Amino acid sequence: MIKYPNGSKKVAPTKAMHTKTSYADRGMNFEEQINQSNDYYRVQNKAIIYKKPTPIKVVKAGKNEKGTYQIQEAYFAQPSTTDYNGLYRGCYVDFEAKETRNVNLFSLSNIHAHQLEHLFGIVEHGGIAFILVSFVRHNEVYLLDASKLKEIVEGGAKSIRYEEFKKEGHLVPYGYQAPIEYLKVVDEVYFKDL
Repeated sequence: MIKYPNGSKKVAPTKAMHTKTSYADRGMNFEEQINQSNDYYRVQNKAIIYKKPTPIKVVKAGKNEKGTYQIQEAYFAQPSTTDYNGLYRGCYVDFEAKETRNVNLFSLSNIHAHQLEHLFGIVEHGGIAFILVSFVRHNEVYLLDASKLKEIVEGGAKSIRYEEFKKEGHLVPYGYQAPIEYLKVVDEVYFKDL
């Protein structure tokens, strides 16, 4: 039993109180984990990678009850490209991050056509481009290079099977200070000959 300091309430321990959690399940969602990893990479002077803000057009703003201004109406000014971009080891890096709770596949409908075109354009111009996909139920994250993604899309696929991520993608390790250690995989995939 857990007894509160004032003795007013007693709570019996539950199974959930004794469940061990992994690094990937610490109350953060996937995007927060990537943001924390990017913060760590910046502090360590390893890379400069940021989440891109979504461009919005404010239509109406007004004072709230606290007397400060807040946005009351807005819309997306233009379609956003991808989630993250920056520099690593002298190269431009651009990627999209997605989660799926589907055990067997990742639907390509989760990535917009203009985002795919953007990623493919980055590769065409010599940059590093990929998607990070978190398979929540497998507790795994995969990096899939945009060139491979292009082959899949041009082949007419509407989704990518989990098994294909295991075969064609690269498993991203979880870490402590950088919860999603995707730069380790970027090193292996894009800088292996250096």
